[in-house]
Amino acid sequence: MRAYYSDSFVLPLPPGHRFPMEKYARLRSRVAAELPAGAVQLEQAPAASDAEILRAHDAAWLQAVVAGTLTPRQQRDIGFPWSPQMVERSRRSSGATVAACRAALADGTAVNLAGGTHHAFRDHGAGYCVFNDAAIAAAAMQAERAALRVLVIDCDVHQGDGTAAILAADASVFTFSIHGRNNYPFVKQSSDLDVELDDGTGDAEYLERLDDGLDHAFAAARAGLAIFLAGADPYAGDRLGRLSLSRQGLAERDRLVFGRCARAGVPVAACMAGGYARDMDETVDIHLQTVRIAAGC
Repeated sequence: MRAYYSDSFVLPLPPGHRFPMEKYARLRSRVAAELPAGAVQLEQAPAASDAEILRAHDAAWLQAVVAGTLTPRQQRDIGFPWSPQMVERSRRSSGATVAACRAALADGTAVNLAGGTHHAFRDHGAGYCVFNDAAIAAAAMQAERAALRVLVIDCDVHQGDGTAAILAADASVFTFSIHGRNNYPFVKQSSDLDVELDDGTGDAEYLERLDDGLDHAFAAARAGLAIFLAGADPYAGDRLGRLSLSRQGLAERDRLVFGRCARAGVPVAACMAGGYARDMDETVDIHLQTVRIAAGC
């Protein structure tokens, strides 16, 4: 299985910044060190091109990001200060999902060891997201005639509001988001299917609601490709999650999604999405668990 990384491009964040950027480098190191030899082929992510980004984003937004003319408000909304590294990292995080989709269509399964930037809208960024990798990748696969119908399965604890908004008028991409009802973003968009969960939801209810949602999503989407946002933030120990899933519950979630894709014969590209445990190693453990399950080891 191929896994794409973009952690070589480190963002210069201010001291005490809350986003755990280091988790991506730790994840790549552990994938290389702990998974069986030959199970995962690590590849540096390519950068998404302007043409790929512009299928999902406005030209004015791309130009502002590239030129470094983002306003202070726009930078606060994203949560990162602008830098050339931010631009390159954002391109490669999206390019990794495009590459993972191509690899999944060839091999059945692939992963982006970052990605899941689902709060980026067509004309602005938000919530640590600059470009929307799922929307960019879905549009790329359609433009390449590789997959004409796509299913986005968003299991990050926060609603995929940017994805829902960008793809609202596109009947060929089905967006399914299962997330915390009371969590960020506080103004929700309308996905094709939203499953909202109350604070404190645990393993049993989560898995039952996810299973029902997948039944509906697969039937409606009739997809040739799935993009799975496997957020670590539904974990009970996550600072920003507000749900109560155990690590075992998250493993069962991943097995459910990958298993459903396999049974339906739908290739799947997974992205790591969010994860903000107080102990960063717990987040990395959960992401590594997702990669293990994707690789079948």
